[in-house]
Amino acid sequence: MELRQLHYLTVIAEEENLGRAARRLFVSQPALSYALKSLESELGVKLFDRHAGGVSATPAGRDVIAEALLTVRQAERVTAAAERHTRGETGVLRVGFEASGAGELTTRARAEFARRHPAVRVAPKRYDWGQEADALRDGPADVAFVWLPNDLTGLAYEPVHTESRVVGLPTGHPLASRSGVSVLEVRDEPLLWTRRAPRAWVDWWAVNPRPDGSAPVWGPTNDNVEEMLEQVAQGSAICFAPESMARYYARPDLSWVPLTDVEPLRVVLAWADGADTALVRGFARVVRELASEA
Repeated sequence: MELRQLHYLTVIAEEENLGRAARRLFVSQPALSYALKSLESELGVKLFDRHAGGVSATPAGRDVIAEALLTVRQAERVTAAAERHTRGETGVLRVGFEASGAGELTTRARAEFARRHPAVRVAPKRYDWGQEADALRDGPADVAFVWLPNDLTGLAYEPVHTESRVVGLPTGHPLASRSGVSVLEVRDEPLLWTRRAPRAWVDWWAVNPRPDGSAPVWGPTNDNVEEMLEQVAQGSAICFAPESMARYYARPDLSWVPLTDVEPLRVVLAWADGADTALVRGFARVVRELASEA
């Protein structure tokens, strides 16, 4: 008994006509009739009664057909499972990001990818202050939304997102109610920074030097977003951040005011060279589609 014969059997049962079943199966009617007779001979029972209008299942045939249908469907599931692995549609995809990532695009992309690939677990991986690129090179992340500037050595990448920058202030600050401020208006304010990121990254975020050639007033350091925001809220210093942080990190003791004269944050989707697996390619395709709609 072959799976092909059981598949023939289920189609004959659906069509109740050997001619129609043969056309649907792309085989000749004599070949289909021969396959049916061979199966009946092997099983030792008559599966169909032949009549002028076609064929009808016998009582034995109905029982055999029911079991054949279960077998064929299970075989299709086996094939589908193998194909999912061939296409890279199973497993885990680790998606790196920093703070608010690429804004809403980050969350929307993960959700849409998960919808299209239900057998894949999408694992978000958050990194602090420029570390997402290292995570790709070292292996903890498969794909990541990387804030620029960053060292992209050994990575493949494509631009996916741009957003303005803001200044984070304690709510009682004199500039907190403004609709926008120049970076020069806050040049005397202590600015939070980090030792965990490369100096070029720190200077870009600090806008160092300022348009008038001055340097920032360096305030306290921090190791992550939470520490930074706590220090802003208590009035120790201010911070510069992407616009999306005003939504993702809204707090009653913080105010976010647009910076009117600094270049925007640019975000790339990146992965390690040579590591563009089927899952990574699928995620990049989703991000590309969503970014084009924005």
